[in-house]
Amino acid sequence: MERLDKFLCDSGVGTRSQVKPILKAGRVTVDGTVIRDGSAKIDPQRQEIALDGSILGGKRRIVVMLNKPAGYITATEDPKEPTVMELLPPQYRDLKPIGRLDKATEGLLLFTNDGDLLHRLISPKKEVPKIYYARHEGAATDADVAAFAAGLTLRDGTVCLPARLEPLGAGESLITVCEGKYHQVRRMMASRGMTVSYLERRQEGALRLGDLPRGQIRELMAEEIDALDSQRG
Repeated sequence: MERLDKFLCDSGVGTRSQVKPILKAGRVTVDGTVIRDGSAKIDPQRQEIALDGSILGGKRRIVVMLNKPAGYITATEDPKEPTVMELLPPQYRDLKPIGRLDKATEGLLLFTNDGDLLHRLISPKKEVPKIYYARHEGAATDADVAAFAAGLTLRDGTVCLPARLEPLGAGESLITVCEGKYHQVRRMMASRGMTVSYLERRQEGALRLGDLPRGQIRELMAEEIDALDSQRG
């Protein structure tokens, strides 16, 4: 549910002050009924909101995928370091990153203007899986796999949720986690004696990085956003 006046602003009708006289004049209807109170709660997914008889669409929800290269920090601005926002075309620079990748980590990073989707996807309570490819020292053993599955406690006392470690051979593994603690994958691997030299996020929920070139972006299709929605609790 959201306020009617906010919905009108997001639909491009005007600013909050410009919307007030429009409402007073009875030009706005919700499911065919004239509503003059801008604070009235509406559900744009289930109700039809119209101005002078023309149906309004509200704010278009946008989700963008970036194949992040190394060398950029995940922040909206920074006085010293290049940020991932510099890789987005101007029309997308009001979006917010969903979670973060550290400066050296590459791969799948999402951005959105949907605050609800953002917070739900980064919440460990929703258990949205994120899959990383790592190159590292040594080779993962059955004992390492079992330790990840049981939930690691890191050297500083940080407790991690159960995770999946899938050895791919000497010096390569896939790691699946459902949370995003600070440098988590690198620290988990280091706690088992496998220092990571390269890390790439390849998948978040059902969404895969695919063949998107490094440093490039693409806007998700409606069905892909719906798949992300299905990950939400």
